[in-house]
Amino acid sequence: MGKSNQTLLSEFLILGLSQNPLLQVPIFILFLLMYLFTLLGNLVIITLICIDKHLQTPMYYFLINLSFLDIGFTTVTIPKLLAVCLKAKESDKFIHFSACILQLYFMASFISTEFYLLSVMAYDRYIAICKPLRYASIMNKRAMITLTVTSWTIGFLDTIAHVVLVSNLSFCASNEINHFFCDFNALLKLSCTDTYFINIATFGEGIVVGFGPFILTITSYVLIISRIMKIPSNTGRQKLFSTCSSHLTAVVLFYGTELGVYMKPTSGHSLDKDKLFAVMYTVVIPMLNPILYSLRNKDVKGAFEKAIGKLRQTHCTALI
Repeated sequence: MGKSNQTLLSEFLILGLSQNPLLQVPIFILFLLMYLFTLLGNLVIITLICIDKHLQTPMYYFLINLSFLDIGFTTVTIPKLLAVCLKAKESDKFIHFSACILQLYFMASFISTEFYLLSVMAYDRYIAICKPLRYASIMNKRAMITLTVTSWTIGFLDTIAHVVLVSNLSFCASNEINHFFCDFNALLKLSCTDTYFINIATFGEGIVVGFGPFILTITSYVLIISRIMKIPSNTGRQKLFSTCSSHLTAVVLFYGTELGVYMKPTSGHSLDKDKLFAVMYTVVIPMLNPILYSLRNKDVKGAFEKAIGKLRQTHCTALI
């Protein structure tokens, strides 16, 4: 493999989170449970919003899209990690070059899309709280769909160039990826090609894709908090602060981990630390988002209780 370049390389070896054999089963059980909890939580949110007319508003429409993104994050990465942990077959630890590039593309696209979607959600909350009388006219169905489609489209388009550049690199040192998926930085570490141009392009895109939406998001929340502070009622302030603090927590966690990994100088990268950050944005944050955004919400709780009540009623009727 030492003389092979991209055209001859057929597979990468995924090392996973740890090389310690004693940790493989605990890691498998932990991440399987987290994966199932993530799927369940996000599917419950999607189902409740689809069946309850009271939740069919722009805010919850954006939450459906966030839930699909969260399911995408985990589904693209975790099944391979679980296979690596089990090692039922040695081939389970390998990933074909084309599959690796495809995994890289989807991960980068999901990350980019979530940057834009979080900005859209912050803008939606800004209009709802700071311009409530104009909310219905500004955030109408057409605007809602346009903002969502634009987020997904830009997210999946602006990563193509970087993925193409990576796919054309030469890999001549090793085929072992020190990660649990085909991570951008991990692949650059394996390349024997000069990656200076790719690093500069990535940093430039990070400023636009990462810091641009981040500044818009934070600006929206600053204006929201400023507006909340002017509300005379303590009850009203506490209710809005509770909602905004949940949203802001999710935003800070996602932006903090992503920008912390991909905006550092190349010399400062530690793949072991990158793996810990990756666990945050591929598993932990998608698992927490249903709680932070929705399950603490009174309307969602009401819809959940109503759905459970209907299921019980249907079950009792069937038994009779």
